[in-house]
Amino acid sequence: MIDYKSAGVDVEAGYKAVQLMKEHVKKTFDKGMIGDIGGFGGCYALDDKPDGDVLVSGTDGVGTKLKYAFISQKHDTIGIDAVAMCANDIICQGAKPLFFLDYIAIPKLEPEKVALIVKGVAEGCIQAGCVLLGGETAEMPGFYREGEYDIAGFCVGIVKKNKIIDGKDIQEGNIIIGLESSGIHSNGYSLVRKLYGEYIETLSTYDQELEAKPIDLFLTPTRIYVKSILSLIESVKVNGISHITGGGFLENIPRMMPKGLGAEIDTKSYQVPRVFKALQKKANLPDIKAYNTFNMGIGMAIAIDEKYQKDALKILSDNGEKPHVIGRVVKREGVKLC
Repeated sequence: MIDYKSAGVDVEAGYKAVQLMKEHVKKTFDKGMIGDIGGFGGCYALDDKPDGDVLVSGTDGVGTKLKYAFISQKHDTIGIDAVAMCANDIICQGAKPLFFLDYIAIPKLEPEKVALIVKGVAEGCIQAGCVLLGGETAEMPGFYREGEYDIAGFCVGIVKKNKIIDGKDIQEGNIIIGLESSGIHSNGYSLVRKLYGEYIETLSTYDQELEAKPIDLFLTPTRIYVKSILSLIESVKVNGISHITGGGFLENIPRMMPKGLGAEIDTKSYQVPRVFKALQKKANLPDIKAYNTFNMGIGMAIAIDEKYQKDALKILSDNGEKPHVIGRVVKREGVKLC
C-alpha cells in the first residue's frame, strides 16, 4: 500500500501544528471575531447588530498540482484552482465572494507566463462572481528552480450575521447532498505524483485504465460551486456545507457537524469516477484511506432537512450541478462509510 504519508504528506503532523499554533492565534482575537480557527472560512463581524455584515475570508494555494503545470507547460488553468480553493471555502459559511487577491512567486519574471497564470485567476473570479482586486508578483532569483513558481491567494466575502451557515442547525436525520467534482481538484497530488510520476512522455500517452491521457485529467481545474450554492441558499434552508478538500470525506464532513453528530455515507449512491478507482487500485488503498485522501468524485457536501430534498436537487441541477443524496446525519461523531 502506498498512502499519503509514504508520499511525503503527514496529515497527523498537520493536526498537531494547528493545535500548537492556536494559543498564539487566539492572542490576536477581538470582539469582531466569530467562532474559532478550523472552520472553512474565518468570520469577522463589522458591527454588533444581529443582522449586521460579517466578512468571511479564506486563503490557500494549489499545492503540488503545480508540478504538472510545470511539466506540461500549461499555465492558463492553474489560477482557476487557486480561486476555487478559497471561494469554495467561504461559500461554506454562506458568504458571497466579493474579491480575490493573488500572490505569484517566480524565479525570473516571464511576462507571458505570468499573464497566462493571471488569465486563469481571472477566469476563476468570473466563475466565483468576484472581483480580482489586485495581487503581487514577486521575482525571487535563486529561490525556486528554473521554470517553477508558486501561486496562492485569498478571497473575502460577505454574509449577514444571522445568515451565517455554521452547522449549528444540523440535526439527526438531515440528508447530505453531494455535488460531483470535476476530478481530483487540488488535493492528493503528492500521492498522484508518486503513483504516476513526472515524465511528460508517459503523462501524455493515452492510458487504457483511465481512458484518457493522465496529464489531461491531472490538470482539470477545480470546480467552483459558488453560484449554484448561492442559488440554493436563496430558496432552501441550508444547515451545513462542507468543501471536500485535503483529508477527503473523513476530515471535512465532520468540520460542518455540531458536537455529537456525524454522517453515514453510502458510497454506492453515486458513480465514483474512473480516475479515483485507478488511483485507489494503483496505490492498493482500502476505502477508508481513499476517502481520507481524495474527494472521490464529490466536491461539496450539503446538509439539509429531508423535506427540502426535491427542491434542492432541482435547484442544483438547474444550476449545472450533478447532485446526489449521498448520506444522512446520525447521532454519532465522525464519518461511517457504508
